[in-house]
Amino acid sequence: MPFSVEFFPPRDAEAEGRLWRAVRIFERLSPAFVSMTYGAGGSTRDRTVRITGELAAQTTLLPVAHLTAVNHSIAELRALVGAYADQGITNILALRGDPPGDPLGEWVAHPEGVEYAEELVRLIDTLGDFHVGVASFPEGHHRAPDLDHDTANLVRKLRAGAEYSITQMFFDVEHFLRLRDRLAAADAEQAAKPLIPGLMPITSLASVRRMVELSGSVLPPTVEERLSTAAGDGPEEDRAAVRAVGIDLATEMAQRLIAEGVPCLHFCSLNFAKATSEVLERLGVDVRDALGAPVGA
Repeated sequence: MPFSVEFFPPRDAEAEGRLWRAVRIFERLSPAFVSMTYGAGGSTRDRTVRITGELAAQTTLLPVAHLTAVNHSIAELRALVGAYADQGITNILALRGDPPGDPLGEWVAHPEGVEYAEELVRLIDTLGDFHVGVASFPEGHHRAPDLDHDTANLVRKLRAGAEYSITQMFFDVEHFLRLRDRLAAADAEQAAKPLIPGLMPITSLASVRRMVELSGSVLPPTVEERLSTAAGDGPEEDRAAVRAVGIDLATEMAQRLIAEGVPCLHFCSLNFAKATSEVLERLGVDVRDALGAPVGA
């Protein structure tokens, strides 16, 4: 089963070292591609461009660069796409993005920018021979009034020229399957494009609660219950027990998604390799040669 990995730009030298340790481990596991996120409001723009370029130049990995419309004029977006092209990067994930400060706050377009990811896809298409993906939302985007509107937005992005979509992380496979059904009902041609599920092996209950809150989604009650039981009643959560349940959950989801015929599994790694590698091992991937040294969570 093909898989891919998502990284985020590190904040300091120590975190960058951790990222590169994970990169080298994943490189030995041969993912289909790796993506590098882009901070809210373009807050990590320079690091995103630099490290994505280094991934292209210094590894055998295929990097996909995230690009968001937040706080960028069209001229700035053109320059960013050009900066990627100069480094040989032709794969871009086009995102409208979240506003800085409060991801769930009001979204305001740059006065000289674009309003929607659909426009960003079309802009990139005018700038060269790029392969463009977009985001999709199994539970519906929190700004969409309902699931039908959300599905229509995805269809428009795909019709604009996006070749695939990667979902926001989710913890109920049914949400993904219903998104796939809605997409097929709305536009069979666009539904034929790869819909890649985004998974994250949970290693901390407090952390995943915060991530889910900021994304506008929810933890399913059954998942919350399993994680809460593992966390215990002490002042600090039992991280080892939570992590074990998180690996189980990610493996169970991955197995069902594979059975449902997904084209790829996209893992949000949080710049660590061990948890994702454990899931991959349970799925039948030989990770022994890659995991030659401790690699963190």
